[in-house]
Amino acid sequence: MFYALSWFVVFSFLALWSLAAWVFHAIAAWTFSHAGVLAGASGASEGLRFPAWLAPWVPPEFAAALTSMVSAFTPAIEAVLAWAPALAGGLSVAVWVVWGIGSALLIVLGIVLSGLIAVMRRRSSTPTTPSGGQAAAG
Repeated sequence: MFYALSWFVVFSFLALWSLAAWVFHAIAAWTFSHAGVLAGASGASEGLRFPAWLAPWVPPEFAAALTSMVSAFTPAIEAVLAWAPALAGGLSVAVWVVWGIGSALLIVLGIVLSGLIAVMRRRSSTPTTPSGGQAAAG
């Protein structure tokens, strides 16, 4: 009974792990495949500015430094976004590798649980009798 219960829990975790890996892969692949569209929108970083309600509390030097930093990093960000669709294939491999490692760890967890159950059953089934010398003397 305990063996079946422990393996049911392990296989339930394995199913949840597989579902989580599938969902992560689907969302990440969709994001990577649509990242190239963001790269085509040059000047998108030009529209980044502080909201009107925050502007009075931001020092002008900080706003100028932030604007120059964003404009300096814009070509690098656009280059990474342009390469993102090509990285989607590597994402699939990475997700499969992480899924495989996690699945192997869950199976090892099931084996360890089975071993613990076997040890606990052996301990509870051994009779606790007094030693032979005391029983013979009585």
